[in-house]
Amino acid sequence: MTMVSPVREDATEDQQKAASAMEAQASVEQELLSADQAQVLSKMAKYHGLPRSGDIVMIQSEHTGAVDILSADLESADLLGDHRRAFPPGLFLGGELPVLSVSPPLIAPPCIWTFAKMKEFKSKLGKEKNSRLVVKRGEVVTIRVPTHPEGKRVCWEFATDDYDIGFGVYFDWTPVTSTDITVQVSDSSEDEDEDEEEEEEIEDPVPAGDVERGSRSSLRGRYGEVMPVYRRDSHRDVQAGSHDYPGEGIYLLKFDNSYSLLRNKTLYFHIYYTS
Repeated sequence: MTMVSPVREDATEDQQKAASAMEAQASVEQELLSADQAQVLSKMAKYHGLPRSGDIVMIQSEHTGAVDILSADLESADLLGDHRRAFPPGLFLGGELPVLSVSPPLIAPPCIWTFAKMKEFKSKLGKEKNSRLVVKRGEVVTIRVPTHPEGKRVCWEFATDDYDIGFGVYFDWTPVTSTDITVQVSDSSEDEDEDEEEEEEIEDPVPAGDVERGSRSSLRGRYGEVMPVYRRDSHRDVQAGSHDYPGEGIYLLKFDNSYSLLRNKTLYFHIYYTS
């Protein structure tokens, strides 16, 4: 005859009760989590574009799909940089590393035109300091033009001797610390982009540019495209354009001669802002 100890029977009953309680708690937590996710998802359609100070920011886990909503004081420059941001796990449902899904704001197209007074334009700029430079074969020259606190629009005019040149305009959403215009020269678009990759460390480059010019230029996530790089007949007509400031940042005017293996290009340019 087998004897069963009462103490062992009580212990077994306690374990069963504890297991039942844990299962019930897990079931309730799962229901609450599903309800929270459904509530968050129902609000997602109300919010679009870049969050501003005090706006609601939606965060979604890249592993579990869990979504949380929080109010944050974030600068647009930060949002246009890294798409991954490390927040404390307690801020998010599921405690996973979140993905902040933010799309750069749309940029309005520029106004562009040409005029035929080539000789007068070159004669005038040829006498001015820092208004003429040589873009050597295989080179890309980037003129960085910060937005000016007294301006509302950037304007450009340029021409070349004898041959065309690639030209495009991009916008860098970096906060402006100086209004000085600077010139950057790189051996090719590829080398220039490698430098930008090392500086920015941003994933998923966005390709842009003219296939014909033979350059595989790609700009990073924080750059907005005002006008892609294409070859312009700047040796026949003066190329001109303007663009209203989309916000604070730096315009990148790219003069691309990377497709040319033999010819240097003499560039005459005039860049200014208006209010």
